Amino acid sequence: MLKNTPPTQLQAWKQLQENFITDKRTLKTRFFEDPERFDKYHIHFDGILFDYSKNHIGSLTCSLFSKLLDEAGVREALNQQQSGDKINVTENRAVLHTALRNISGKPIMVDGKDVMPDIEASWAQLAAFSNEVRSGKWLGYTGQRIKHVVNIGIGGSDLGPRMVVNALRPFVSKDMEFHFVANVDGADLFEVLKKVDPETTLFIVASKTFTTQETMTNAQSARDWFLAQKGTAAEDIAKHFVAVSTNAEGVASFGIDTKNMFEFWDWVGGRYSVWSAIGLPVILAIGFQRFKEFLAGAHAMDQHVLTAPWNQNIPAMMAVLGIWYRNFHGAASHAILPYDQYLDRFAAYFQQGDMESNGKYVNRNGQKVNYATGPIIWGEPGTNGQHAFYQLIHQGTDLIPADFIAAKKPQHGLKHHHPILLANFIAQTEALMKGKSRNEVEIEMRQAGKSDADIERVAAHRVFEGNRPSNSIVLDEVNPYHLGQLIAAYEHKIFIQGYIWNVFSYDQWGVELGKVLAKAVLNELSGSEVHHEHDSSTSALINYLKSK
Repeated sequence: MLKNTPPTQLQAWKQLQENFITDKRTLKTRFFEDPERFDKYHIHFDGILFDYSKNHIGSLTCSLFSKLLDEAGVREALNQQQSGDKINVTENRAVLHTALRNISGKPIMVDGKDVMPDIEASWAQLAAFSNEVRSGKWLGYTGQRIKHVVNIGIGGSDLGPRMVVNALRPFVSKDMEFHFVANVDGADLFEVLKKVDPETTLFIVASKTFTTQETMTNAQSARDWFLAQKGTAAEDIAKHFVAVSTNAEGVASFGIDTKNMFEFWDWVGGRYSVWSAIGLPVILAIGFQRFKEFLAGAHAMDQHVLTAPWNQNIPAMMAVLGIWYRNFHGAASHAILPYDQYLDRFAAYFQQGDMESNGKYVNRNGQKVNYATGPIIWGEPGTNGQHAFYQLIHQGTDLIPADFIAAKKPQHGLKHHHPILLANFIAQTEALMKGKSRNEVEIEMRQAGKSDADIERVAAHRVFEGNRPSNSIVLDEVNPYHLGQLIAAYEHKIFIQGYIWNVFSYDQWGVELGKVLAKAVLNELSGSEVHHEHDSSTSALINYLKSK
């Protein structure tokens, strides 16, 4: 059972508050006073460099970070999670996405049963199916091989596979194209169906219960579209639709052969499910062997977070730095800025991963917390973001800590682009840290021949305060192994933060109320009667949308 202590009661938390108040040195000052700062504040692990030297920390702060992690019992909590304890208390479930990538051969027990044989059986099923499709042995109703794969899911059943397939695009089979449909807005499915051929398309319907409204609406429409094609029959559905689900009855009634139903377990949370059969689009895209490399990278990070000393532990340092800014510096948001176009959906993926996990105002005792929890997560790839929202990060009134992510080696042939990309990656973190003073601006303007009047009019607008923190994360390359490491690092960061904040990170009751109310509103929108059982705004919107 997880400990149940508010962080504000921990001695280390109180000491960090004192440290925050008393140590106000700027980042420029810290680097000036300590030229070896990078050597002290970076971690290099298995192809990943994590540089956290451009943060508002010193040796005392870091020692207090370690004390906080120890006092909170984080090491014990990590072991409880990875050993199968039911730490998702509100749903009485274990949390074992780490078991899905357990390539060690060691057993993992849940309710007295080793779950690894079932996971290994799932791997075998996924490998056999993906090999059949990728080799061209799996044929559609007219005898043609599969050329298009359409994943229909939402939330974790969409964001994870979509992000990973995009991130690993250089490793994706050239024989197939991959499409993703999530939004119940018909435009999402409509635009995908315009691109595919029913004779060569495989649909993956990903829904644990096979009742998710958005997913099943899209799946039924895809089914109707398929059956409307010339020459198709109900029995052909089994050649073009497979399911990732636990509802065999629902899958069979849809027309999918249950032999092609890929299961996962209730201890796999949706936003952590890309490692399971939910990752089927990834397996079809890159092949099962490379998928195993993806799992191996995550497993390496699982072991790292369990064993590495705190000051050399990437997820732990990411976590406490996030707490440092959220709770002591008052930063409400955190930016994820990958300088890699293939990672264009990475920030969106961890919007869900982080905000659905730690967006909680009730602690593990069911009491309202009196401190901030999960930050707003946002971001886009660089250098696009530099021409969009970096203005706010550099000169806005909010402190916005940021993770800058890049790869040493690109996965494309336009090698002369990469130094330009990396130059921007490095320069932005330096600019955020150093800024530009009024004196520097005036000297620069005088050298450019500007008059005193011009300087007086413009100089204040060209000053950058700097002193804005960032982390730099550099992968050797974005390949399946290192991507697995990176995703797992963020997953563990989220759990460590939620654990210290004393919230349950693995339920998501906040998404339920809107779903329930939507069903009631749908009945009213579909019916002929005009209802007035809501507040005046809701009733007016219903009536307006029903009017002709």
